[in-house]
Amino acid sequence: MKILGMISGTSHDGIDVALVDFALDGDVLTGRVLHTASTPYPGELRARLVAALPPAPVTLAEVCVLDTLIGQCFAEAAAAAAEQAGPADLIVSHGQTVFHWVEGAHARGTLQIGQPAWIAERTGAPVLSDVRIRDITAGGHGAPLVSVLDDLLLGGLLTDGRTGDTGDTAGTGGTGGAAGRGGAGGAAALNLGGIANMTVVRDGVLSAYDIGPANALVDAVVAGRGLNPRGYDEDGRLAASGRVDERLLDVLLDEPYYRLAAPKSTGKELFHLAYVEAAIARAGREPSGPDLVATLTELTVRTVAADVAAAGVDVLVVSGGGCRNPVIMDGLRAALPGVRVSLSDELGAPADDKEAIAFALIGWLTAHGLPGTVPGGTGAKAARVLGTLTPGGAGPLVLPAPLPTPPRSLVLRR
Repeated sequence: MKILGMISGTSHDGIDVALVDFALDGDVLTGRVLHTASTPYPGELRARLVAALPPAPVTLAEVCVLDTLIGQCFAEAAAAAAEQAGPADLIVSHGQTVFHWVEGAHARGTLQIGQPAWIAERTGAPVLSDVRIRDITAGGHGAPLVSVLDDLLLGGLLTDGRTGDTGDTAGTGGTGGAAGRGGAGGAAALNLGGIANMTVVRDGVLSAYDIGPANALVDAVVAGRGLNPRGYDEDGRLAASGRVDERLLDVLLDEPYYRLAAPKSTGKELFHLAYVEAAIARAGREPSGPDLVATLTELTVRTVAADVAAAGVDVLVVSGGGCRNPVIMDGLRAALPGVRVSLSDELGAPADDKEAIAFALIGWLTAHGLPGTVPGGTGAKAARVLGTLTPGGAGPLVLPAPLPTPPRSLVLRR
């Protein structure tokens, strides 16, 4: 079954897609990654989206317009993937998160926009969307949903004691697996998007949660202060040219969110440009642009390294845009001398495309009537089948026969 996974993450810079051909042989699920791509948002749309995000006030009229424009962008990205790699049997659209409502350490709701009907109309394929909310209704945080893929990948590490290679890679675990088995060591998967999230499998127990900002605050400052027209710190150059302001860093590290117990989730509702400006005011001095970026980058390194060290893992597998920032990666390696830090590419999941692959996997699970969450990954009381289906235009919606049990292992191939 060919499934196209699509997501625009908390960096809200564009749409990542991955077309994966899944096949089940016994209890082994194979996923051949046929195509990956990234489509930037048009500059005007990205600026309009950024202007509407919290803490900015926004009208329902603007939400309606953005829902349509983003849905049309997703539709074009899906059509381009079909043209290059062939049609998908099912498209999974995460859409664009614009608000994640957390109150009293509990997720109360979440909103992803990008109307899926535009995708179904453009491609003729059925579309699975709105994938986070069902987990929230079951008491979870709706995040990090990538933990269902991480369970498969980390299970393989703990089973055979290797980090794999760039060829065929097997991971044993998943919705029925690694979290239910014992393991001799511990491993963690870290995603460095706008927000840093981590999945840990240790002693047969899986847990996952949002650590805090990865690129969110750096991107907000770089874009807000015009430090780079691309809107991010390309190759960590700004951070490398600046010096960490320890007084400001202490203020930033005093954020109560870091002291909350997992499971927990966060987003740009908390970590945004005004948040940085308030911290600068409390610190009592204005750093230069490079020094500010260096300080915010160090904030990511410190908070992530502290949680990885507390988890007591031996291996850290990193993905997301932040893994291309050498200042972050060098900082993590220096702060975690006893941990092997590698990229998810070594496990068959390209670091830039892992989340899109994860949503393709969630689509395969939903299509077969299987849960797309691991309760330890989101804090839900039980696993749930995820998403809402929009029929395509090529006839009645036909799903595969339901499966009684989930696969026990995954093999990803390019």
